[in-house]
Amino acid sequence: MIKRTNAAITRFIIHKVGNKFNDTKNAFSEQEVQFDEASYDLMLPFLLRPFGTVVQSHRFHHHANIKLNEINNYAETIFEDDANFIEVSKNIVKHLYEQSNSAQIKTGDVIVALFEGIEFNEITTNAVGIFKIESKSNFFQTYLENNSYDVAVQQGINTKKVDKGCLILNQTDAEGPIVFTVDNNNYDAQYWINNFLNIKYANDYNSHTQNYLELCKEFSTEVLKTSYGNQEQSIFLAKTVDFFKEREFVNVEEFKEEVFEDDKHKTLFDDYKKSFEGEQDVLILNQFDIAEPVVKKQKQKIKSEIKLDTQIQIKLDIDAPDAASEYLERGFDEDKKMYYYKVYFNTEG
Repeated sequence: MIKRTNAAITRFIIHKVGNKFNDTKNAFSEQEVQFDEASYDLMLPFLLRPFGTVVQSHRFHHHANIKLNEINNYAETIFEDDANFIEVSKNIVKHLYEQSNSAQIKTGDVIVALFEGIEFNEITTNAVGIFKIESKSNFFQTYLENNSYDVAVQQGINTKKVDKGCLILNQTDAEGPIVFTVDNNNYDAQYWINNFLNIKYANDYNSHTQNYLELCKEFSTEVLKTSYGNQEQSIFLAKTVDFFKEREFVNVEEFKEEVFEDDKHKTLFDDYKKSFEGEQDVLILNQFDIAEPVVKKQKQKIKSEIKLDTQIQIKLDIDAPDAASEYLERGFDEDKKMYYYKVYFNTEG
């Protein structure tokens, strides 16, 4: 994640991107935006705020040579000489346009900005930001006419969140330039991340933690829930979260011993891990350091609920790994020919 305390916008331009599939055209600005104080003070945090909580970073990718990655080249050109900023920003929009290969890809405003004073890992650098505004919000505008006030509906950009955005730092490591991205309108996962930016997660402990937790979530849904039911899935997820909270590193063999009591489940996990690696094109390491911020973020996405067809839901505490096995009992009622859950407790909250 980045810090924006001393950040400033030095170049800023807005274009409009069309949709190649629908044959809607791009529209380009010839001049940069000149902010007044009020709009600048609103725009700077609007663009940078989302990246203050992004834990994982990405790196540019290309099947042949990373130097052939278009956005990598455009950002490098701006960093080398920002006199080319307007022309390069147009090329960025043209590249984005070429990725709109379906009707669901939305048209919108594209902001290209150059920032200075971005802090990352105690280093201050500049950065290129690319943002796509896909949705506008309705708002009332009051106005005076004939000595009376009236209202009209107008559309504008909602300043609460960026639809899509990336921040390319002028800072590299062994894998290349450091990239952060957000996508709050994730209707097509391929469009922004893979086709436009062509980026992949950095090969660090953040991505190792992310990949392993994704593996566990998918395994719990596709194997445990399908074959053994919601209770078994919830117990596994709670034990997984507890394991990651209590340890500084993951050893796969220790993980399996901790969360599985049945050797058959260990075998199922090993088999699923192999298929997951092949389908997702990732390598799950047998041992790696745990990234605590990633665990906290992923924990919020884990839903530990049992939804029944009788319109009843049982919500389990993800931080209490033993509760589901100790105080929840599943059975089958022969008279009603229905399954049931029996819940044990001392007092009602």
